[in-house]
Amino acid sequence: MAVLMWLQMMQVTGSLQLLWLIWQIVGLAAKQSRIRNASSTVVKVKQILGRCSGDPQAQKHIAESTCTVVEKDGKPRYEIDTGDEVKHVYPADAAKLIFLKMKETAQSALGSDVNDTVITVPFEFGEKQKIALRDAAVAAGLNVLRLVHEPSAALLAYGIGQESPTGKSNILVYKLGGTSLSVTLMEVNSGLYRVLATNTDDRVGGVHFTEALAEHLASEFQRSYKQDIKSNVRAMIKLMNSADVAKHSLSTLGSSNCFVDSLYDGLDFDCNVSRARFELICTSLFNRCIEPVKKLLEQVGFTSEDISQVVLCGGSARIPRLQLLIRDLFPDVQLLNSIPPDEVIPIGAAMEAGILLGRESLSPEQETLGIECSARDILVKELDELGADRFTVLLPLGTPLPARRQHSLQAPGNISSVCLELYESAGGNATSEEFKFAQIVLKELGKKEDGKHIILTVLTMKRDGSLHVTCTDQGTGKSEMITVEVAA
Repeated sequence: MAVLMWLQMMQVTGSLQLLWLIWQIVGLAAKQSRIRNASSTVVKVKQILGRCSGDPQAQKHIAESTCTVVEKDGKPRYEIDTGDEVKHVYPADAAKLIFLKMKETAQSALGSDVNDTVITVPFEFGEKQKIALRDAAVAAGLNVLRLVHEPSAALLAYGIGQESPTGKSNILVYKLGGTSLSVTLMEVNSGLYRVLATNTDDRVGGVHFTEALAEHLASEFQRSYKQDIKSNVRAMIKLMNSADVAKHSLSTLGSSNCFVDSLYDGLDFDCNVSRARFELICTSLFNRCIEPVKKLLEQVGFTSEDISQVVLCGGSARIPRLQLLIRDLFPDVQLLNSIPPDEVIPIGAAMEAGILLGRESLSPEQETLGIECSARDILVKELDELGADRFTVLLPLGTPLPARRQHSLQAPGNISSVCLELYESAGGNATSEEFKFAQIVLKELGKKEDGKHIILTVLTMKRDGSLHVTCTDQGTGKSEMITVEVAA
């Protein structure tokens, strides 16, 4: 029996958080228990899993964690006080418990054992994160059939590329999840999926809408009772839980009532919020949700007329105002939202599982293949004629894998060694050392007083994301080679 295991940590439906006391509570129960056990509630597992402590993305999410995160052997781990002892839990251990809970839930719903699974991952996930996710699922007793990128799963859910396998179209996948927004432009050609460009913004997500509404509720409480509770962690978590429920209600209702029993100092709080008020509170967030779409179209040189369809996914894509803004941006484009947005990616993964297990619902002729693509720009740093740093993109983001590129660079003839530095970037400027992921040095080249060293660099990226780099000095024939297990 195949079942989707979708690791979406801050999603409201089945919010995969973990409360770690003497016992472990996973999901919505853990989220509701944060009021009393914020310091023992593990969140941001998906964002930290597979990253080292020095990773800028890991540091950002560690800073936002309500549970203390410490470093050991360069890896982050959660520090949890159970009352009897202090436990140190690695993100992989927390992910394993989440998979166990999901397996238990699936088996209860289906009434049979569940072993096979298809796991969806964000397109920007690196190979280390994918390996860590797979290992956690295996540790939970699951057989991982395949890891599928979320945009590909979204297209599968709507059967895009299956109904007309010979046609070519450009599809925009808009995913607004719990903690981040990702916009991906996909080309569907003869049943093949190819990522043309992607843009991820972790400054906006469902939780940010909840926080904005909670701040408004805190201001209303202060106006009514002359008490400022914004610095009171317990009170704000109560408001966050109430705001979360209200936010979801406002996707279908014109207003929602927020009631919190004994919010602060024994005072109950009751406030009615209309959808119009919610939209006004979140105006800046709505604008931020649209900016990445415009930037992505500008990046690839497309207009709205070049897009055939827009797929909405992610729980927060339910918000009516957001859907209206997207319709305004693509007035003549079909907006696909007939499937509940928070179910799109899981359904696509389940369909992929059906294909892999040979289900009759999808014939072999209908199978849609996905092309693995590089998830980062791979750049080389060299010096221009004035001696300033110059970055050249050798493998652009979205390059179908496997891929091979050659690049010649020149070095002054009066030096005897050359250092080639490789950088990665998610589409922005990789101009600082934190983006450097590898270097290769050619030594003992001999000096050329009247000429220059010509260095031929060959980069080969395999389907698993590993990068093989060979540098050869054309004058002496000296060569060096390195392999980067996870390049993008």
